[in-house]
Amino acid sequence: MPEFGERIISKMTALEFTTPPKSRAWLFLLLRWAAALLIVALLIHFLPMAPLREALSHIPLPRFAVLLVIYSLALTVGILKWHLVVNSADARLPFAVSAQCYAGGIFGALFLPSIVGGDVVRLTVGISHSRRPTSVVTGNLTDRIVDMGAQLALAFSGMSLLAGSAPSLILPSARRLLLIIAIAGVLLLLSLAALRPLLRGRAIRLRRRLVQVRRAIREVARHPGRLLLSWLLGICVQGTFLSITMLLGIACGLHLPLRVWLFAWPLSKMAAVLPITQGGIGVREAAMVALLVPFGAPAAQVLATGIASEGIVIAGGLLAGLSAFLLRRQGARRHRQAEPLASASQQT
Repeated sequence: MPEFGERIISKMTALEFTTPPKSRAWLFLLLRWAAALLIVALLIHFLPMAPLREALSHIPLPRFAVLLVIYSLALTVGILKWHLVVNSADARLPFAVSAQCYAGGIFGALFLPSIVGGDVVRLTVGISHSRRPTSVVTGNLTDRIVDMGAQLALAFSGMSLLAGSAPSLILPSARRLLLIIAIAGVLLLLSLAALRPLLRGRAIRLRRRLVQVRRAIREVARHPGRLLLSWLLGICVQGTFLSITMLLGIACGLHLPLRVWLFAWPLSKMAAVLPITQGGIGVREAAMVALLVPFGAPAAQVLATGIASEGIVIAGGLLAGLSAFLLRRQGARRHRQAEPLASASQQT
């Protein structure tokens, strides 16, 4: 990696992904897991235990295993999406490296002591394998925007299908929330578009760094077809996650129309972005209960569905971490095997 690129990324990561010392970082991780367990414990405390236990007992282990396989396949499609978006920014990462970045990010979001642990893993691995570190950062941010767009598409489709049949207090509040999210996304895009005027009069060093970011954004904008394909892949991935949750709900005795799931599931996932608990665990379940109970869903069965869904997510995160580890070892082995050949060619 060029020295200039290293300076850029070191500054950017120092500003955006600063983490506390190691001991305090792990304390932060434990506190976030404790907050997640506390929220789930409070939900269990205030809900009847017998229906919750009965609902969870109706999920057989073979069905859980099949849904875990489907979840893993959806993550594979997510790897392809991330690979397309990041390379649209001219990061030039091989697919194996993209798989390591994405899988490591899934694991990091659940088990690393940072609010943005998943992004830190993706950026760290991607930057170490790319001569264009700014492209990796820009591509990862674009992928986040694509994912948010996919979730918004699902939520808006659910709201459209629910028009006239949703509880009077739920739909207006959801519309306001989605409007705020959409406005924030538009403001982010406008700020990126206005980057060039902001460079005037700035220090040369800062201008050079921001120019690198703007070039990466331009590179992304040159591939609208890839972005559209990535957005469609994102909808497929998010729709698969939604279907897994719905199938778990059916197993728990929770029979709701698809339009209700299309409305509630994306909103509960957006609520989980709040940096309160590790991986949004607990927050997602509380939001799901709050959104589905007004539609007549029993709270205990909704919570059972959420707990089973978190089991899929955690198991999938562990498998993703194992995959990232194996890909890293395989890459290191290939690098060691290539070194003698490279030195021999230099000698000849």
